Amino acid sequence: MAPADDLLRNAHQSLPEGGLAKKLEVAAKEGRQLRVKLGLDPTAPDIHLGHTVVLQKLREFQDLGHRVVLIVGDYTARVGDPSGRSSTRPVLSGEQIDANAETYRRQAFTVLRDDPELLEVRRNGEWLDMPAADLFALARVATVAQILERDDFAKRFAARQPISVLETLYPLLQGYDSVAIASDVELGGTDQTFNLLLGRDVQRAYGQPEQVILTMPILPGIDGTEKMSKSLGNHVGVTEPADEQFGKTMRLPDDAMDAWFSLLSLPDPGTDASPRDRKRALARGVVARFHGDDAARAAEQRFDALFVSHAVPDDVESFPLSPAPGEAVHLPALIAEAFGRSRSDARRLLEQGGVKLDGEVVASDAYDLPASELDGRVLQVGKRHFRRLVAGPSAA
Repeated sequence: MAPADDLLRNAHQSLPEGGLAKKLEVAAKEGRQLRVKLGLDPTAPDIHLGHTVVLQKLREFQDLGHRVVLIVGDYTARVGDPSGRSSTRPVLSGEQIDANAETYRRQAFTVLRDDPELLEVRRNGEWLDMPAADLFALARVATVAQILERDDFAKRFAARQPISVLETLYPLLQGYDSVAIASDVELGGTDQTFNLLLGRDVQRAYGQPEQVILTMPILPGIDGTEKMSKSLGNHVGVTEPADEQFGKTMRLPDDAMDAWFSLLSLPDPGTDASPRDRKRALARGVVARFHGDDAARAAEQRFDALFVSHAVPDDVESFPLSPAPGEAVHLPALIAEAFGRSRSDARRLLEQGGVKLDGEVVASDAYDLPASELDGRVLQVGKRHFRRLVAGPSAA
């Protein structure tokens, strides 16, 4: 298979058509690497499996000897990418962005090769902290009508929802990233198509050869419908514990497994296997990628102990019981403190039978219990969260 055909595997679209093959051919003749760009805005502290779809494609470019330029958008994060948004993104502090940026850089190495010949990590604050005259020149590249053609802007404009002037600058700033690092190829999700194409316009305006764009399908979250997103709570983080990764993957609807196997490039036992066996293979594959084969096998064993045999884990964290003398323990308050939930959420869990003591469901109206009935017992909330209750001012 030709290198271009191999790189297009699983991709949604490459524009212009045939452009990637031409870029590869020219680079080979000139004896140079392609510069392959990906920008990530550190708007959240963790990378999830959805990010790795594009990161894995970047790794394929690295494996062919090309140079990946990972741009951590510390400046564009201050603007907020409007892609797929029905409202303006909340503004993050500079401290939050800097902390998230460092986490992104570190977690990207779970997929990318940390080789200075094959990887360049930059922050776009290096060049976007520009004089006003340079910003004005960049703003002249596109028209207001062109920017408002974006699907998300068009919908918000039609619905009379606010669009800030700053947001309209975002695609131009992302496009200038391509100029600053002389991008040959830029990758992104399908929701980034407008931004990536505008990057070609910006490069042309600055006298540079235009980049080829390569868009990747968007990985559905563990709900099987919405795109994977931490804000939607349907994500699997790349640094989450093995048990969390395995358990979350096992919640994936059967009809989303094909997309996960394909986009994550994980070994698929095939449709001849039962949905149960395929999902277990998928969960093992996810855990093995980030924690190793031994951790994947151990996570599956613990999953079976919890959800098949309904056993209590051996390494349950202790939590102190310290009521005043003669007072009962208010269970919603205990749940809220022990598991970091709200009291209203704790009451809802009780009412729905989602709270257990030593494996037995707690009555929905059992809000107050004597400490003597709780001392030494294991409190369980949901399927995977446990605390061993210990009387006294501190856990033994």
